[in-house]
Amino acid sequence: MAIKVAILGFGEEGRAAYAYFARQGAEITIFDEAPQPKYEVPQGVAFVHGPDAFAQLMGFDKVLRGSPAIRPDRIQTDGEITSVTKEFFAACPSTNIIGVTGTKGKGTISTLAYDILKEAGLTAHLAGNVGVPMLAILDEIRPDDVIVLELSSFQLWDIEVSPHVAVVGMIEPEHLEVHKDMAEYVAAKARIARFQAAEDVIIYHPTNEYSASIAQQSAGRKVRYNTAEGAYVKDGALFVGEQEIMAISRIKIPGHHNVENICAAVTAAWQFTQSVEAVRRAVSAFAGLEHRLEFVREVDGVSYYNDSIATTVGSVAAAIKAFEPAHELLVIGGRYDKGIDFAELAIILARMQPKRVLFVGPIGAKIATLAAAQGYTRSEVYEEWTMSDIVQRAAALSEAGDVVILSPATASFGDFTNYKARGQQFKDTVQSL
Repeated sequence: MAIKVAILGFGEEGRAAYAYFARQGAEITIFDEAPQPKYEVPQGVAFVHGPDAFAQLMGFDKVLRGSPAIRPDRIQTDGEITSVTKEFFAACPSTNIIGVTGTKGKGTISTLAYDILKEAGLTAHLAGNVGVPMLAILDEIRPDDVIVLELSSFQLWDIEVSPHVAVVGMIEPEHLEVHKDMAEYVAAKARIARFQAAEDVIIYHPTNEYSASIAQQSAGRKVRYNTAEGAYVKDGALFVGEQEIMAISRIKIPGHHNVENICAAVTAAWQFTQSVEAVRRAVSAFAGLEHRLEFVREVDGVSYYNDSIATTVGSVAAAIKAFEPAHELLVIGGRYDKGIDFAELAIILARMQPKRVLFVGPIGAKIATLAAAQGYTRSEVYEEWTMSDIVQRAAALSEAGDVVILSPATASFGDFTNYKARGQQFKDTVQSL
């Protein structure tokens, strides 16, 4: 008899879950609170939609969070509550899994670790929050393969198995519009380590207290990256133990935070390969990910960078630090409040004194007021604006040697579907200068 499966949400992960359960011959119903899902529902598949859709979840064997941001405690059912991550861990034929979490940097760490493994000749797979749903690659995996998973707090929220190698990067307030508070956010991420055994490994940020608290919940071997316990920097070079890998000057992506991310990725990959040449090739070739301090273009001696994914205080601070002592012009602000306290950002702006900040939208105005109270007065506020307006203004204010960075500190401005669309419009506008 076919199992009955309810899939909540029909985005990328929901679609992958549908394909996975359809192959098993499951009887599937798709639920979505939106009037219409992001993608077309397959013909003949039951579809329940609208604001009360999740009130109809009785009578299913499994109820799967096809949209990871759905809180598990919202789901009322007499069946098993599950998720894409839980189903993946239960069915994956390989235990060689590297799981990577953190507030920012996890995409860079995951992708570079994957690149190193591939350079070493291993069969590796990259999936999760980085863009490829886990269940979509399940059929490709063999028992000896290595899987690198970028995992958000939402994807970790209800797992009951931890990866063999867990990596915990810098953690700071994020997603507080979904999580009840910072404690719940950190507790969700901590599940990446909570179920580890003595033979497992937890790799974590050397100074971040949240990362350290998560590491203490692991029964596995504990390794701080960017220290002599893992990959680290000494005398202008990248090392693992006593082995020198390469000069830091060969790294293409800007910023101290990215050097830390590289140390995390190398430390993770090193658990499966000790090929110095593979690490050297992968790290020196790595040019970073789109929308993450991505170099766009130089115009009249001014360099433009797209950091659209920067939706936290720490990521904006990292963007400024990445280009010291160059003069920075930042674009900050938006319409969507994720529950972040911007007082710290105001203090950072006052301390670091970027050349100019163009604040846009209502949240931008809010941050500008806080920054002015702290003594940062080099700002302009735009309630009504277009990307063209802002980029043209930044170009007019800048001179040769300056750096213009889209580093918004918030989620989508309200005029874009997501950070990718925002970043793409910024890039297109800069290319038209």
